[in-house]
Amino acid sequence: MPDPGTLSVVLGTGALGLAVARQLSSTGQHFRVVSRVADIALPAGAEHLAANVAEPAEAKRACVGAAVVYHCASPPYHLWPKLHPPLMAAIIEGAAATGAKLIFGDNLYAYGPVDGALTEDLPYHATGPNGRTRAQIATMLMSAHKEGRVRASIGRGSDFFGPYARQSLVGDGVFARAMAGKAAQLLGTPDLPHSVTYIDDFGRALVTLGEHHEGLGEVWHVPNAPPVALRRFVEMVFAAIGRPVRIQVPPRPILQLLALFNPLLRAVVEQLYQSDRPWVVDGGKFERAFGWSATPLDQSIPATVAWFREHGNR
Repeated sequence: MPDPGTLSVVLGTGALGLAVARQLSSTGQHFRVVSRVADIALPAGAEHLAANVAEPAEAKRACVGAAVVYHCASPPYHLWPKLHPPLMAAIIEGAAATGAKLIFGDNLYAYGPVDGALTEDLPYHATGPNGRTRAQIATMLMSAHKEGRVRASIGRGSDFFGPYARQSLVGDGVFARAMAGKAAQLLGTPDLPHSVTYIDDFGRALVTLGEHHEGLGEVWHVPNAPPVALRRFVEMVFAAIGRPVRIQVPPRPILQLLALFNPLLRAVVEQLYQSDRPWVVDGGKFERAFGWSATPLDQSIPATVAWFREHGNR
């Protein structure tokens, strides 16, 4: 394996990639952010490189000089089964070419329906295409680590919220709608406990894994605040905005009917099991290993409201 460089490289400028970039910026270091186009303001210390990292040659170019590569890139939601595996393969090749550590920002879909707390040792029992794809790419990465092709670890978060986190169960459907005076939209049963992830905690966790060799070769659940019912989460959002609570829960049969004609909604319906049972993520392994916990909801929710106030519909 070649000697690694000295640069941190962030692949993707979605909510998670930008959270990693903000965390790297807060340390005062210079780093590279890679996306197809430079369509968003980047924090101090970032240089932008335009590249399509789904192509192996482009992924290698993006990773030149990297000590750590943060894989936060994601294709369109309804195209995951087709596009995620070749994307992961190309990024593994790119990180391996420069000897960099590869830290993957993942979600919880690979486990499928779970009774009880979600821990890192659960088997992969995904029941739908997107979940099986997540299991496939996680297995690809950990296999590459075991084979010595790349040094890697995985950080997994739940439904996330915070700056730029719009396309999420608790993103635009809660914060943006509440800010606009509309009812928040939830799925499933809103009175069950549900772990949610503050995107800045997710970014900080991935950078923590990038900075510590002892995190390699393992899956880590990133820190989350203690779970609350999604109804309670929405109540806290409306309280932070200063408006009376309004909630809508679309009936499941209507969602399933619409999903027959809408590939994106069909991918959403695949994950409805997460909203029909307690969804409690155990992040204790990470907290014990690295010594910090998630931002409390009474801090992260007002911070997210402030971001939506500033950015509106942009």
